[in-house]
Amino acid sequence: MNAIRSKRKGAAAVEFALVAPFLILLVLGIIEFGRGMMVQQLLTNASREGAREAALPDATADSVKQKVVDFLSDASVSVSPSDVTVDPDPSAAFDNEQITVKVEVGYNEIGWINGSFLNGVTLSATTRMRSERLD
Repeated sequence: MNAIRSKRKGAAAVEFALVAPFLILLVLGIIEFGRGMMVQQLLTNASREGAREAALPDATADSVKQKVVDFLSDASVSVSPSDVTVDPDPSAAFDNEQITVKVEVGYNEIGWINGSFLNGVTLSATTRMRSERLD
C-alpha cells in the first residue's frame, strides 16, 4: 500500500497545475460577462432616465446628455456626452413627438480585463418617449 501511495505522491499537484489555468480563465470569463451584462442594464436605465428628462417641457439636448452621464458616473461607468444621442432636440420637439435617447459605449472602455475578446463589441441602449409639452 505504501508503494502505491509513494508513486502517487505529487500527482494531485501536477493535475491541479494542468487544470488551474483553464479554471482561472473560466472564472475570469464569467466575471467579465457578468460585468458586460451589468453595464448593459445600466445603459438601458440611463437611456430611460435621459428619455424621461427629454420628455419634460424645459429639457434641452445638453440637459438630457448630462442626466445620462451623471447617472452612469454614479454607477462607475465613464461615458462622455458624445456617447449620448438625442433626436430630435427636446427644446424643438412638438407635443407628443417621440424623442429618442441612445447611449453607446465600447466594451473596451468598460471591461475589467484588457485584451478581452469582446474589445470590438459596442454596448448600446435606446429609449423612446413622447414629449410632454404644455403649450
